[in-house]
Amino acid sequence: MKILIDNGHGVDTKGKCSPDGSLREYAYAREIAERIVSELKERGFDAERIVTEETDVPLAVRCQRVNAVCDKFGTKNVILISVHCNAAGNGQWMNARGWEAWTSVGETKADELATCLYREAEKAGFKIRKDMTDGDPDKEAHFYILKHTKCPAVLTENLFQDNREDVAYLLSETGKKTIIGLHVNGILNFIKDN
Repeated sequence: MKILIDNGHGVDTKGKCSPDGSLREYAYAREIAERIVSELKERGFDAERIVTEETDVPLAVRCQRVNAVCDKFGTKNVILISVHCNAAGNGQWMNARGWEAWTSVGETKADELATCLYREAEKAGFKIRKDMTDGDPDKEAHFYILKHTKCPAVLTENLFQDNREDVAYLLSETGKKTIIGLHVNGILNFIKDN
């Protein structure tokens, strides 16, 4: 299984940070993505980031990169997770909290991957934000990276960058290890089941 990890946004993306600037989503997502890849590689899995640039690589380019890997390894042999932090407001501290995952609209293998990630997020004790209307916890949307990639793709929103408590946790080493661990374990459980 080829595991692709995407890190959300870029240094040039406006907004996308905590109100005090202590957490910048582009930097945080890149650190988490790199550590997920490193841990997967240490365990003997084939993993890589699709965006190593600091700039915000356009979504169409990200999808082209993913689909080129799918063409090389076969769509059934590739998965993608795009790592993000959520936000509720417009540059001010807010009260929203929690962890959630998104897949494309309809039933796909991505739903199974998202469910594996949700199980790990629940074990971590996070407030879980889900939509059970179709029988599984993931939320669904026509997000470009989910809709235009050939392989199962999940976008995770790892707590809120405009909630003081979430930011303190995300920036702590304990928080980082928990976010990394839930992704790694969720991925490995998906692979084991498929």
